[in-house]
Amino acid sequence: MALRDLIKPHVRALEPYQPGKPIEELERELGISGSVKLASNESPLGPSPKAIAALQKSFANIHRYPDGASFALRRKLAERLGVPGEQLVFGAGADEVLELLAKVLLGPGDECVYAWPSFAMYPIVVQGMGATSVRVPLDRDYVHDLPAMAAAVNERTKLLFVCNPNNPTGTAVGAEAFDAFMGSLPEDLVVAVDEAYVDFARRPDFPDALAWVRRRPGTIVMRTFSKIFGLAGLRIGYGAADPELADYLQRARHPFNVNRLAEVAAAAALDDREFVERVTGSNVRGLDYLSRELRGLGIQVWPSEANFVLARTGAGTYERLLQDGVIVRPMAGFGLPDCVRISVGVPEENERLVKALRRIREGGA
Repeated sequence: MALRDLIKPHVRALEPYQPGKPIEELERELGISGSVKLASNESPLGPSPKAIAALQKSFANIHRYPDGASFALRRKLAERLGVPGEQLVFGAGADEVLELLAKVLLGPGDECVYAWPSFAMYPIVVQGMGATSVRVPLDRDYVHDLPAMAAAVNERTKLLFVCNPNNPTGTAVGAEAFDAFMGSLPEDLVVAVDEAYVDFARRPDFPDALAWVRRRPGTIVMRTFSKIFGLAGLRIGYGAADPELADYLQRARHPFNVNRLAEVAAAAALDDREFVERVTGSNVRGLDYLSRELRGLGIQVWPSEANFVLARTGAGTYERLLQDGVIVRPMAGFGLPDCVRISVGVPEENERLVKALRRIREGGA
């Protein structure tokens, strides 16, 4: 018997997540240097300085296992969010919390509803458990079609994801629509609200998803330290869930799943309000610049509540930008072959992208 015959069929059929290549490898392949990476929605201002200082003090203790309960981080974050500490579940990035939800809730015959295109890990964690994805297309404005998602729920639906703001479109739903949607869902369903980009949202009517954790059993809000705090390389995220759901996720969690340095850095970053304000200010200016300049080039750009923009630049733009040393995220795998996702960079990086796109539009490059 061949090894593949021992592998579960739904795992054999998985399409693995495709990360972007490191800058160093792309430069080697293309024979270029000085590239800029605007592909992974990372912090263009680096990590929180307070997090770096805390890390430097902690290096001598890495021979010790992490605090398996994340006590210091849990206490500080619970106070910040206004939720009891026992309702917090930490993971190696919010991705691990997604996987815990799938592990606890899904199996063959079960269904998970989510919008599409949306976060690439949703189909992976669902299929990894042998469950079925029910993809609900975004509406004409590339926003979650919440009524259609509610209509897709049936007796087999165990889990529903809402990505708000949505990745990769940057669009978001408002409070009125979100509250009506949440109130319409059956009680025997877990609703996971993915708020990885919540810190960048500017719309005044952005939903208070944490309020639904208090009001509705089977609700979890997931967030990350990767984006606003610049700790993507340390992999730490969390979910705030109702007490019963949090307890089940804790049972399924591996011990010491969050490393010691990540815990220390995250706790310190929570206190770095000055850094957060600098990042959000830089993001606002960068978003406005990119949206204005790209539209001026005749490129369709969707309104974004995140730290990136979705742009309809035309097929082949990703490869042509690569030749100019500008790395963005192609969207063909999301069913958007004529679009790219562009992370907001520092001003010089944003300007370099715009100049490269201008040359492409004018027939150069």
